[in-house]
Amino acid sequence: MAFSPVSSQAKVDAPSRSVTSPIGREDPRFPCQLRSLSSPPSSLWVVGRLPAPAQRLVAIVGARAATGSGCDRARALAADLGRSGIAIVSGGAFGIDAAAHEGALAAGATTFAVLGCGTDIAYPDRHAGLFGRIARSGGLISEYPPGTKPRPGQFPARNRIIAGLAESVIVVEAALRSGALITARLARGLGRTLLAVPGSSGTDAMLRAGHALPVSSGQEVLAVLAGELPPPVSATPDEGPFATLLQAISPGPATPSRLCKQLGLPLPTILAMLAEAELDGSIQRAAGNSYEVIKRGC
Repeated sequence: MAFSPVSSQAKVDAPSRSVTSPIGREDPRFPCQLRSLSSPPSSLWVVGRLPAPAQRLVAIVGARAATGSGCDRARALAADLGRSGIAIVSGGAFGIDAAAHEGALAAGATTFAVLGCGTDIAYPDRHAGLFGRIARSGGLISEYPPGTKPRPGQFPARNRIIAGLAESVIVVEAALRSGALITARLARGLGRTLLAVPGSSGTDAMLRAGHALPVSSGQEVLAVLAGELPPPVSATPDEGPFATLLQAISPGPATPSRLCKQLGLPLPTILAMLAEAELDGSIQRAAGNSYEVIKRGC
């Protein structure tokens, strides 16, 4: 779900029911669940329609550079949930996002795409046809007015809308530094049920940290939504190199270069370990590009 610049953007093939004026927060059509965000959008532009107040929505997000198996899993999850009457919301990006939208559409279900640009712009441009189909099924949603071109900061910002609309967020596949994990952290902060498909570095880190519940099928997702919670995947505190990293940082803030020398590991490995530990909530960034262990209360 990260931003990747392109030279041009195509126009969306908008349906006749397009909304041509913004829907403000005081408008009864504005989704009530977005009003509780710490920084709710002042208004929404829509091509198609907004979710109905009683519509159940689940977000399916993940890597842009996704594997074929990851995309297949996203399509299957979206189709299974769609056939159960649940609408799918995602970000319209390459990879997992597009696969989720396609799965919902193939099942004849409703899907919504929250965009990081104007609703009249197809970004990425090869998704112009997909966006037209999404708009006819559900809607394209953006807090940015028509004509707004995609810019890097707009994509992380739109993730809060994806998390806010959904009752649950599923991360299908993600790297340790993935835009999908931004959506995951926002979802946790909003108290949404966070689910993850095991098998990628980002989702495995979430599961080991106990931040998400493991799922691998639509039936398992439906069971969780019905209150049947599977046991979280967790790691013991003294397990493997993760504990070695914490032990190295425990005496005081440490920089990645110092940790490389201390642990005898290459910088990319150290950076990946730091990212995982930060996601886990065990460490935090400190001054001078250093990291420190988060002290727990008594």
